[in-house]
Amino acid sequence: MSDDKDEKKPFSPERITFENRYVTVVGEINDKLAKATSERLLALAAVSDDPITMFISSPGGHVESGDMVHDLIRFIKPEVRVIGSGWVASAGALIFIGAKKENRFCLPNTRFLLHQPSGGIGGKASDIAIQAEQLEIMKARFERIFAEATGQTPEKIAEDTRRDFWLNTDEALAYGLLGKVVSSASDLG
Repeated sequence: MSDDKDEKKPFSPERITFENRYVTVVGEINDKLAKATSERLLALAAVSDDPITMFISSPGGHVESGDMVHDLIRFIKPEVRVIGSGWVASAGALIFIGAKKENRFCLPNTRFLLHQPSGGIGGKASDIAIQAEQLEIMKARFERIFAEATGQTPEKIAEDTRRDFWLNTDEALAYGLLGKVVSSASDLG
């Protein structure tokens, strides 16, 4: 009879990422992704206060789903390091800046996209007015959050994000969006 300690556990990407305290955010930001990401962050925080590493590659998506993950990164006790790869756009960038600047990393070929929130407005005139007002409130909040995260002014964020605002890694560093470009895990320190 073999002892459980002697038995080799089968390879499982889920087990490996959990044991290494990794979280991946890949694809469109929506309520399902936010739920899965939040549950993983909370589970890892319950296990230990050791740092968590989150990898992000996202075109963005639903702002409030991004808010949920952004706020949870700040809420839990363990430090969360974020590593952008591919592209970090819109609500994906909102999640990215949930981490402290010194914990915001990206791989060399990452691109960032910031822009003002948008939404599909429709319905009665009174409903359209309410939705437009809510977009303005969201826009002002977005400008404040990104200003605090980058060191830019809300006015500068507003000016830059009137249209799609793309940044490569050097531009993201200069803008204050990014803490460091890394090429390998050993660069994390």
